[in-house]
Amino acid sequence: MGKQAFDEIMGTPGDTTARPQLAALGKWIEDTPDAELRRRQEAAETTFRQLGITFAVYGENEAAERIIPFDIVPRVFLHDEWTRLSEGLVQRVEAINAFLDDIYGERRILKEGILPEDLVLGNAQFRPEIAGIRPPHGVWAHICGIDLVRTGPDDFFVLEDNARTPSGVSYMLENREAMLRLCPELFREFRVAAVDSYPDLLLETMKSVAPHGTGSNPTCVLLTPGHYNSAYYEHSFLADSMGIELVEAADLVVDDDIVWMRTIAGRVKVDVIYRRIDDDYLDPLVFRPDSALGVPGLIAAYAAGNVAIMNAPGNGIADDKAIYSYMPDIVKFYSGGECKLRNVETWRCREPQALKFVLDNLEDVVVKLVDGSGGYGMLVGPTASKQEIEDFRAALIAEPHRYIAQPTLALSTVPTMAQGGLSPRHVDFRPFVLSGAKGVQVVPGGLTRVALKEGSLVVNSSQGGGTKDSFVLMADQSQRMNASGMTQTMGGMTQTLGGQTSGGTV
Repeated sequence: MGKQAFDEIMGTPGDTTARPQLAALGKWIEDTPDAELRRRQEAAETTFRQLGITFAVYGENEAAERIIPFDIVPRVFLHDEWTRLSEGLVQRVEAINAFLDDIYGERRILKEGILPEDLVLGNAQFRPEIAGIRPPHGVWAHICGIDLVRTGPDDFFVLEDNARTPSGVSYMLENREAMLRLCPELFREFRVAAVDSYPDLLLETMKSVAPHGTGSNPTCVLLTPGHYNSAYYEHSFLADSMGIELVEAADLVVDDDIVWMRTIAGRVKVDVIYRRIDDDYLDPLVFRPDSALGVPGLIAAYAAGNVAIMNAPGNGIADDKAIYSYMPDIVKFYSGGECKLRNVETWRCREPQALKFVLDNLEDVVVKLVDGSGGYGMLVGPTASKQEIEDFRAALIAEPHRYIAQPTLALSTVPTMAQGGLSPRHVDFRPFVLSGAKGVQVVPGGLTRVALKEGSLVVNSSQGGGTKDSFVLMADQSQRMNASGMTQTMGGMTQTLGGQTSGGTV
């Protein structure tokens, strides 16, 4: 796959010179010895270990806590490319919010036959307990991670939508911090949009969706399942960066439909909760009664309009891959226009003709669970064994409604440090989109995930993938030199070269 794929820096497969717009990056790669690139990469990973930037791999007895491998060669988006992507991301997230508001309210999209009713109302991620409840300011998907893939110079596709509890933004921030420290020459060469103010933007978003009448300084908290969760580092990192409390269920209590936080100074009323707990465990009085991670009475307080929950309960249905297959129709229904970001062609195995096609072509397609994540429950036909294919064939026949299938795309590559030196490796991309009372914002950057195994298309960290910094090039920026270094500003986000980096990164 690597030999056939479009390389985002070098361009056409086989080219030995970089694309004209990235000639300076190509020269940097050519002029910097592999040993020096590897030294800088190892320095970054050493820092990550010292800071405790780890994730847990469920089901493993050994090395359950580890860092996500970091690669020193950045991935670059040209300004025009980013402008097109941003427009598509805003359109898509606005449609996701409208869809969620509709299916938990009037259900116009079902009444007009755009989606099969059973696909929504019979979906495990649809929460009838939430129907009729409208979140403050009508925002359902406050933080979205929309996974994108690229197959050519102008060919971008949405691979999946993540509206429940998308993770990875801490790696976006820490990767940038490492690059600013280890490769400052790249930031002098390129006008790179800053990402460092993300915690500030996230806090602004949280405050903007506080219930009406809360006041000018609402109390915001981040609710975590605890330190055993795979993304706990990110939870603590974000809470610390925003200057808000990181809380667990035991720190909160609901009294008379109001959420209170227990502190040494007494109770403090909570107005906004950024939850990193799945719906099932959020409130044992409404969802799973055996949950020790949730807050009894939280949904009653939410229904009473006394607290905002980010992301809103019930929005996990927007993550469903069968729902994803209808996103072009969903976008058109709510926006009146065509989807600016295309879906990957998708076969819904719940449909007999699609199931037959998939069963006949298992060796050539990718099969996914509709509610799967993290690279689990997935078949990559071209690299699967005969036994794996036959196991999936049996699973598809037994429960076809649980699966979708997609063609095996030649994902774009970026030069990556491998055992024998730089080599092309496949990448995907997760930009982060914030929705608040004042509208939708796209952070000018994101998390690039890279498949470190040669030829592999699986980029998930749980499956051995790594990460890269993602440069978004600016068309216009203000730069000034002072005692602290050079400050770059774009869209309210700033970063400083040669001094302390602003925005709360460590």
